[in-house]
Amino acid sequence: MSNTQENNQRQIDEIGDDHISSNIFDTPLRPDAFEMDDDTKMEKIEGHFREIMHIMGLDLNDDSLNGTPRRVAKMYVKELFSGLNPKNMPSLTHFKNHYKYKEMLVERDIMFHSNCEHHFVPIVGKAHVAYIANGHVIGLSKLHRIVNHFARRPQVQERMTIQIGEALKTVLGTPSVAVILDADHMCVSSRGINDQTSSTVTSFYRGEFENAETRREFIKMVGLRQSVMKY
Repeated sequence: MSNTQENNQRQIDEIGDDHISSNIFDTPLRPDAFEMDDDTKMEKIEGHFREIMHIMGLDLNDDSLNGTPRRVAKMYVKELFSGLNPKNMPSLTHFKNHYKYKEMLVERDIMFHSNCEHHFVPIVGKAHVAYIANGHVIGLSKLHRIVNHFARRPQVQERMTIQIGEALKTVLGTPSVAVILDADHMCVSSRGINDQTSSTVTSFYRGEFENAETRREFIKMVGLRQSVMKY
């Protein structure tokens, strides 16, 4: 092992289970991330995952396991990590706010499934989002689609919270957006510390939600405690 490899391994070991990332706004991607088409990606992932299973000693001739590498490859590219590709960003047409509704609109308990980018194991949680319209509104289902687009990639919860909030600000043309994510991390509950009871809560407040009273109203509406962390 070279000195560079030893230093990299030492840094990884020192970080351990700490969920840190130097890129808090954008998912780390190479410039050529989408030069390869999906079919080619699935073919290559299938081959690599087959090798991983072989190294682990699994019998790939078994009827139950033989198709697993292909299923995993398809799941990674088409489902679990489809949100990596910008072309899969949902169409987010908005509508004129004909009702002149200027109060808080809250969509709570949006279920999402993501994956921790440190261990590639599930993050399962609920998102609560709100905005105060500034001339335009979007359909409620679009709020769900935005959450799930950013969930479907290897993620850090803090980054995902910010990505959802910034996307909503852009789409709606309003600075007044709030996002809370409350999630269970399988890298905490199923390995490492094996904590089965804790959850991780992150939040994003902009515009009128930076006002303490407005923020308290939002937190009360989604039914969370007052001491929600702010990122």
